[in-house]
Amino acid sequence: MPVLRQVPRSEITDEVILKYFNRLFGDRDPIDEPGTATGTPGDWWSVFALCPDIFRHAVDGFAVYRNPARTIDPILRELGQTRAGWVKGSQFVFSQHCKSLRGLGCSEEKIAAVPYWTVADCYDEQERAVLAYADCLSQASGRVPNEVFDKLKTFWNDQQIFEFTYITCLYDMHAVITRALRMEFDDRDEPIVEVEAPEGFSAADFLSAPRPANG
Repeated sequence: MPVLRQVPRSEITDEVILKYFNRLFGDRDPIDEPGTATGTPGDWWSVFALCPDIFRHAVDGFAVYRNPARTIDPILRELGQTRAGWVKGSQFVFSQHCKSLRGLGCSEEKIAAVPYWTVADCYDEQERAVLAYADCLSQASGRVPNEVFDKLKTFWNDQQIFEFTYITCLYDMHAVITRALRMEFDDRDEPIVEVEAPEGFSAADFLSAPRPANG
């Protein structure tokens, strides 16, 4: 479950939030009866409902990348969003945008290769460039070699580069928030934990030279 309280339908008075609840859940309360059409629990919506103005800001952000004013290829855009989800370790963002790629007609080979794109032969030159830039944004925290921009500018203008930058960073943020609050598919235990030593193991420095048996 999320680490923060979920807002039940009975407490919601904001019209925008109610509109989304009705669209996604019908007349159900997603706390009592979770589930959306994409298979997610739906608790992102009930947690974000804690702050109606932030809820509205977030859903306005979703509309940004679907706005007809956007001029970048939607598959290139989704590759950035999907890669950001993978880099940040968000199973929710990664999984949802794999589905978006599939809905846009992206091949299964390319979707499967997002985690290891650097050694995958299925991407064309433009796709490799945007994946490299997505890594600069999400993995290198914005450190971008000039050579990456030089390549992007062979097929995108400045406005298109800015669009991709904003959208990818937006989903980098959502990946971090969803993991931090353990919402949706990111309600998972931390995988990196100490593995217990065998019974009888000494806590001494096990890399030090062994003592002689008769020492």
